[in-house]
Amino acid sequence: MLAVDPTTTPPPFTVARVFTETGLDTWLAVVLVVAAAGYLYGVHRLRLRGDRWPVSRTVLFIGPGLGSIAAVTVSGLHAYDTALLSVHMVQHMVLSMIAPIFLALGAPVTLALRTLPAAPRRRLLAVVHSRPARVLSNPLFAFGIFVANPFVLYFTGLYRLTLENVLAHELVHAHFILTGCLFFWPLVGHDPLPGRWPYPARALLMVLSVPFHTVLGLTVMQSATLFGGDWYPSLGLTWADPWADQKVAGGILWAGGEFVSVTMLAVLVVQWMRQSEREARRVDRELDRQEARDRAAGSVA
Repeated sequence: MLAVDPTTTPPPFTVARVFTETGLDTWLAVVLVVAAAGYLYGVHRLRLRGDRWPVSRTVLFIGPGLGSIAAVTVSGLHAYDTALLSVHMVQHMVLSMIAPIFLALGAPVTLALRTLPAAPRRRLLAVVHSRPARVLSNPLFAFGIFVANPFVLYFTGLYRLTLENVLAHELVHAHFILTGCLFFWPLVGHDPLPGRWPYPARALLMVLSVPFHTVLGLTVMQSATLFGGDWYPSLGLTWADPWADQKVAGGILWAGGEFVSVTMLAVLVVQWMRQSEREARRVDRELDRQEARDRAAGSVA
């Protein structure tokens, strides 16, 4: 199965084609619809019984979370992701670094725990606190996978396989999303994950990820060989130069990685400040209660 027929020359890529080349014939589109419907149903059930759920979480999960995945997998970008390396890199950045952040901020596991019946809720809690979950959600383990994956993909024959085989191509998309979630969920997510690190350690891990994207982006830009071998030249695109496009792709990876990392650091700092404020209010309330008890004891004496 070929993801793109190299004997057929795709039309020139334009912004308009992002909208006109939309296709809903992939399994990932079905997963997105099911995920959105399940999340909204959970919010609806909470409201029916009078419980509140932050509107911001719903907006983040459905909008930039699931929405950004749809924007790069079922829009016209999907029609060009095996014709232009730069388009593939946009997908890479969105699926592995942007969408997972907003999915985590949507707290879908917490929503499920609040809406599921007793038996499924116990099973979900058992999964969340299981040994495999502890390993997968360990920030160092997730960091290693997150950093190593791009190098394995682009510097082995795996990338060429994803260009030639539809199933491999779509599995890589799913893999991008999964590894991104594993990395970002323990850092910024609101869900109850085991072994969550304190905020200073999370920020440090985010800082350490920056050089890897810089190195990978510069390597792509300066490479003396084309990624995918002769795949892109074999398409015969008269409107695109594979070498120039590869430099653009490297720049997207470099700049995009640094932008997301800086944004993530800002999010972590805001969350850290809010946690400190909540802790300060908790301590103040405890001091007020202790003072009230002391006054009551003094008046009795």
